[in-house]
Amino acid sequence: MPTSTDRSHKAQAEGWVTLPADGRDGPLPPFPLIDPSPREMDLWERLWETPQATMWEQLHQDFEVASYVRLLVAAEKPRSSAIIWSQVKQFAESLGLSVSGMARNRWTIAAVAADEADAPQVNAQVTSLAERLRAVRGD
Repeated sequence: MPTSTDRSHKAQAEGWVTLPADGRDGPLPPFPLIDPSPREMDLWERLWETPQATMWEQLHQDFEVASYVRLLVAAEKPRSSAIIWSQVKQFAESLGLSVSGMARNRWTIAAVAADEADAPQVNAQVTSLAERLRAVRGD
């Protein structure tokens, strides 16, 4: 049976990029749009800690991530349109924040070490975008 290391090596050989499971390290890039709200800054900070952020940094996608954040904040408002939610979904895909977006970008996240995976999660925060969106919508 193939191990996660075997799958990771195979993925890299096929042009896939393995992102670090613990996310991006380093200082927070400055928000490139004018007058960010506190909510935008909160999302900005959280997104730049994700594994995908390692690629955004390499690809200099600060503006794209900021545009996504601004649009997501607009979509969170009561009675936002389906068009805005559709644009949010498209941005999430292009930034690799969805399963299909990860696949399209040919990104995979490194396997978590067994001792980390077995550790109990105390006060675990909702970290995936899909889970956050479900929490905001009350699904």
